[in-house]
Amino acid sequence: MSELETFRSSVEVFIKAHDWTPTRFGREAAGDPLFVFQLRKGREPRSATRERVLSFIAASKGEGAAA
Repeated sequence: MSELETFRSSVEVFIKAHDWTPTRFGREAAGDPLFVFQLRKGREPRSATRERVLSFIAASKGEGAAA
């Protein structure tokens, strides 16, 4: 699995696990409500954007573990 495929999978797993809409995830994680929809259509975010989104996912996991 490529880095981009792994990234896309991480986003989809987060959305499903937290029962979020794609719009909410895009807005909160990337500042773009269309982010997930464009990702699903083949968007290839820059590495800085991927890192920011993955940091958001990791921070959210940390908050869930602390609760």
